[in-house]
Amino acid sequence: MSYDFDTPVNRRHTDSLKWDVAEGTLPMWVADMDFRTAPEIREALAARLEHGVFGYNIVPDEWYSAIQNWWSTRHHFLMEKDWLLFCTGVVPALSSIVRKMTTVGENVLIQTPVYNIFFNSILNNGRHVLESPLQYDGSRYSIDYDDLEEKMADPQTTMMILCNPHNPVGKIWDAETLARIGHLAAKHHVLVVSDEIHCDITDPGKEYIPFASVNEECRSNSITCIAPTKTFNLAGLQTAAVCVPDPYIRHKVNRGLNTDEVAEPNAFAIPAAIAAFTKGGPWLNALHEYLYENKKTVGMFLKERLPMLKLVPSEATYLLWIDCGKLCEDAQNLQKFLCKEAGLYVSSGAQYGQTGKSFLRLNIACPKSTLAEGLERLAGGIEKYTGMTAQ
Repeated sequence: MSYDFDTPVNRRHTDSLKWDVAEGTLPMWVADMDFRTAPEIREALAARLEHGVFGYNIVPDEWYSAIQNWWSTRHHFLMEKDWLLFCTGVVPALSSIVRKMTTVGENVLIQTPVYNIFFNSILNNGRHVLESPLQYDGSRYSIDYDDLEEKMADPQTTMMILCNPHNPVGKIWDAETLARIGHLAAKHHVLVVSDEIHCDITDPGKEYIPFASVNEECRSNSITCIAPTKTFNLAGLQTAAVCVPDPYIRHKVNRGLNTDEVAEPNAFAIPAAIAAFTKGGPWLNALHEYLYENKKTVGMFLKERLPMLKLVPSEATYLLWIDCGKLCEDAQNLQKFLCKEAGLYVSSGAQYGQTGKSFLRLNIACPKSTLAEGLERLAGGIEKYTGMTAQ
């Protein structure tokens, strides 16, 4: 079956967070896609809608088996049914876990630049953000293990939130890296919470590795947050899962999710997830190819038209990390300029930590025609910006 990713979908006036912007502005920022979700999922939702009764819902066995089979088949990791807990979203899960598994004033370790909401989940709950910046060699990112261990060894550091794959740099962490992180965490009694929401958006032929699948040391000291929402563009349906192999940790996480009232599904969360993980594979395979072509288009465009910008090589997510260091030290000003002068809304890298200050993040999960328009706006905006700064 062929899938249509080329036809633009008008998302204005639909109460869309991404598209609730000024007329004439092209939003390529927040991480949702401008594609309709898989038809197989829409069919399942239509059937649920047709039923017409939307009372309280339970989590059926089919939900567990759908996730188990997906991770076993696509990611070579067999989760036991008992490990899985329903949650309304990865962010609610992260915040609940921070509240339940740490105490006020403790450190939660993150590797910056990283998803900006990690900061919110930590700071809003009275914990301290402890950054272990990734090393950037001008092209690729890696981990500074000396810094990582030094910060894990602080007795006040009790949790690490890992981003796997890593948003915004698009890095897929290999098994050796994950094992090393897991060993250091276990050595220093730091609980690892792995946000794996982007795990299924990878380049063709690339596979992510679940943190908990690496070895027993990682599995027994981890909480993993997963969801079909990024993969299948279902963020508005509030559906996710938390995988906790250790029974003691799982009991505490389960109590936290229930205390925070984020453990009950709405009428569409379960059928959407089941359809995604049982019937969404072919659509996702086609999406991989489409996004990879978009990624190559951006790379070629920057090389030919905007050589002062550097695209950081990525293997995962539909979010591209663009190094603007040759053009400006603070890309936040550039981001505002592009929005005002070119009508292009991208994300400023500073919100992902100060190490992202000279970067922009670009969402390419859109039809090719939209991407082409966005790139032309980027080029026009950069031309105006360099002309202004040269004066």
